[in-house]
Amino acid sequence: MTERDRLADLEARQRKMNDELESARRALRGKYAAMIAEMPVEKFTEKEFRELLTQAIRVGGSAALTAVKGLPAVS
Repeated sequence: MTERDRLADLEARQRKMNDELESARRALRGKYAAMIAEMPVEKFTEKEFRELLTQAIRVGGSAALTAVKGLPAVS
């Protein structure tokens, strides 16, 4: 196998891996979207919902849960 053939093979594998990665991301995001559909998210504005998720992703799941669980419940 020539270096050119090897490079072409590696590039093809990389494309396939990228496709599989994107497919796995879409599947996981679809699963999470289905969970959201079952929750009363209409209590948030769209801006609040987006900001909440953005910040939770930014700091990480455990840190976000710790911070939110420490807040008093709304009465």
